[in-house]
Amino acid sequence: MAKWGEGDPRWIVEERPDATNVNNWHWTEKNATPWSKDRLHQLFQGFKIGQSDIECAVDSVDKCSGEATVNNRKGKLIFFYEWELVLKWSGKLLKNSKLSHKGKLTIPNLSEENELADVEITVTIDESNDESETLKQFMYNVGRDRVRQQLASYIRELKEEYSKNLILPKKGDEAGAGNPVANFKDANNIRNAAHNIASNTSVAAPRLKNSGIGCKLDVRTLSMTEEFHCSANDLYNALTKPEMVTAFTRSPAKVDASRGGEFILYGGNVLGKFEELVPEKKIQQSWRLKNWTSGHYSHVVIELEETSSSTMMSLKQTGIPASEFDAMKTNWYRYYWHSIKQTFGFGTSISDAL
Repeated sequence: MAKWGEGDPRWIVEERPDATNVNNWHWTEKNATPWSKDRLHQLFQGFKIGQSDIECAVDSVDKCSGEATVNNRKGKLIFFYEWELVLKWSGKLLKNSKLSHKGKLTIPNLSEENELADVEITVTIDESNDESETLKQFMYNVGRDRVRQQLASYIRELKEEYSKNLILPKKGDEAGAGNPVANFKDANNIRNAAHNIASNTSVAAPRLKNSGIGCKLDVRTLSMTEEFHCSANDLYNALTKPEMVTAFTRSPAKVDASRGGEFILYGGNVLGKFEELVPEKKIQQSWRLKNWTSGHYSHVVIELEETSSSTMMSLKQTGIPASEFDAMKTNWYRYYWHSIKQTFGFGTSISDAL
C-alpha cells in the first residue's frame, strides 16, 4: 500500500493548508483506518444482546483486519472500506445463570460494495449442547440484526466524521471564478514549483531528454514485477477491456485497445495511446499524466508470462519526469496492481479458489 503523502499528485493529493486542491479537482484522500479500528472496537466491546430469558454479550473483538479510506474526486465524496471481523461472544439462559456458553461471530467481508443486509455474519458455538444451541439460534435470529445495527452506526459515523473539511473551498471569490481552466492552471503553477524543489534534491542518476518543445527534461526509468494468480488472458483483459478497467479504477474509463487507440483513466488524469498489443503477452503504451509538460509521454512496456499457477507481469517505464519518479512505483502498485487483485480476486491463488 502507498504511504500517506507519497501518492502521485495527479492520482491522489493530501489535503493541505495551502489549498493546492483547487476546485476539488484532484483525488484527495484521507486515511480512515486507525479511526475505524478504534470505533469498531468501541461499538462491539461489551455490546449486550438479550431478551427476557436470554442474556448475551460481545466480550471482545478477536480480529479487526482491513482498511478504510475517504476520497474527494471533483467535489464528490467516495468511501472505501473493507473489513474482516471476528467477535467473541458469550451468553446464558437466565433460568440457569451460573452456566455461560461461548462462541464467535464472524464477518468475513464488510465492504462498501455490499448492502448491509447482504453482509455475511456466521454464528458458531464452542461446545454444543441443548443450552448452547438455543443461544446460538438466538444469536442467529436476533443477534445478527443487532450486530448489523452496530455496523450501520460505524458506516454512518465514518461518513459524518470524514466528510468534515475534505471538500476544500473553491476559488470562486478570486480572479478566475467560474473558470475551471484558469483555476486548474493556478493549481498547476503551485505543483510545478513544488516539483522543481523536489528535482533539485533528487539523488537518482538523471538522464536528460528533449521534451519536444525545445527544452530538456530530467527523466528516469522504472522497472517492476508483480505476480497475479490468474491466467495471462485474464490479466491482459483486465488491462485492455473497458468494462474491466472501469471496474478496477472505480471510475469511467475510455479504452480503445487497438494500435493507436487512446486510453483515458482516472477522470482524464492518466492518458495515452496503445502502441503495440500482443494478446496475453505484451502491451506497449505512450503514457502520461495530464499535467506533465505539454507533449511529453513516457514509454510503458508491460510483458506477461504465464506459469503453471500464476502470471508474472513485468513493467518497464522510461521517460518518467524526475520529480514524479519516487511516487510512480507506489502508484502503479496501488492504483493498478493492488486494485486489480482486489477487484477481480487475482491476489488469491487458483488452487486456493477451487
